[in-house]
Amino acid sequence: MTETSRQVQMTESAAKRIQELIASNGTSDLMLRLQVSGGGCSGFQYEFSLDSDKTDEDNIFENHGAKMVIDDVSLDLLGGAEIDFVRELVGAAFRVNNPNATSSCGCGSSFSV
Repeated sequence: MTETSRQVQMTESAAKRIQELIASNGTSDLMLRLQVSGGGCSGFQYEFSLDSDKTDEDNIFENHGAKMVIDDVSLDLLGGAEIDFVRELVGAAFRVNNPNATSSCGCGSSFSV
């Protein structure tokens, strides 16, 4: 995988939501952690959390003033993706537009490659 294809972007909407979550937590050293784990109805699932720790296997991406951390293994499955935050009638959530996913479940929280 080339360095360019291992990039992950976030929209302004996602960055704004990350900043809101960090502000409500009362500490400024947090980042959004995006991980891929086995499971879900399609084989892999996305997991989001706030984290202040970074390991040697982590990659930090910064867009629109917000930081996101992704471990190397997850990045292999997420390279080239865009993270968005959407508000719809059924609720609001982070959405991963992942070009590596060959299929995904109806709710968008799991995928296969």
